[in-house]
Amino acid sequence: MKAAVLYGQDDIRVEDIAIPEPQAHEILVKVMATGICGSDVPRVLGTKAHHYPIVLGHEFAGIVAKVGTGVTRIGVGDRIAGAPLVPCHQCVDCFKGDFAQCQYYSFVGSRVNGSWAEYVIIPEINAVRIDDTVSYAEAAFFEPSAVALHALRHISFQGGEDVAILGGGTIGLLTLQWAKVLGARTVTVFDINQDRLELARKLGADYVIDTRSEDFKEQAASIVGAKGFGIVMETAGSDVTMRLSFELAANKAKVCFVGTPTKELTFDYKLFELMNRKEFTLTGSWMSYSAPFPGNEWELTAHFLSKQRFNFLDMIDKILPLEQINDAFELYKQPGAVKGKILLTLGSEPV
Repeated sequence: MKAAVLYGQDDIRVEDIAIPEPQAHEILVKVMATGICGSDVPRVLGTKAHHYPIVLGHEFAGIVAKVGTGVTRIGVGDRIAGAPLVPCHQCVDCFKGDFAQCQYYSFVGSRVNGSWAEYVIIPEINAVRIDDTVSYAEAAFFEPSAVALHALRHISFQGGEDVAILGGGTIGLLTLQWAKVLGARTVTVFDINQDRLELARKLGADYVIDTRSEDFKEQAASIVGAKGFGIVMETAGSDVTMRLSFELAANKAKVCFVGTPTKELTFDYKLFELMNRKEFTLTGSWMSYSAPFPGNEWELTAHFLSKQRFNFLDMIDKILPLEQINDAFELYKQPGAVKGKILLTLGSEPV
């Protein structure tokens, strides 16, 4: 089968490798569409891959091509989205349903070969059926969509709040759509990229704010007044947006760090003191899973997408064949060149 194999920093080679064979409780998935995640970029262009050679890719959808002898729930020909986390299901955290905190996990497209290939192996339990009305391109967004919903569930979001989303990337825009579905009073997206802000407005944001504007804090105050935002979702992983979240938070707010930082973070003590003075709750969110595995983050994504409550297609920047994966990463080397999700396709069938 064709696969994009990472051999080292900025060294992806599309080549033929053996088709893997599913074990008893595994399924072989013919990949129809797979995404490039922001976390894949430092693995390819930097040195963050766990080992070489490796086939990356953990956002994917496809058709079940073969099943292991112990598979009972999924059949050949089923259309599925794949959950990439493979927890041990035996440790204390797994027994509590905290699968993302499993100490003995594996991960498709990070620890073991993933979906930048014609076929990928996953456990049967990791497969989420998709409705016939849902395209493979849309289903490739299941994983980041579940990440966004998991963060909102983690802070017990119940709607009726003014929500600030810091960062208009994939996770930010998916958090926007989930916040609207779950009944946010208003949603305001903050970013420095006009294309992202325009897309956020198209996807349902009540307000968008360019933080490069000198008066952006005044713009925010015009929305919520001096009280601030009751919910602040930091999705960029930037030191700037992490600090800004402390300023935008209302008294007793809930602040969630979803973005993964890549640099050292420092807070002026007066700024950090705002957490004490406002008594807001600060937490992080990691991955997208709950019990029963993989969690209703995945099932609800399937449900609401089938009801056409989401717009994933306008979040796609480019759809490229797997053979052009290096062209995609050339774009990632150019600041601002990638304006949305890049999907990779395999074969000639429509996605």
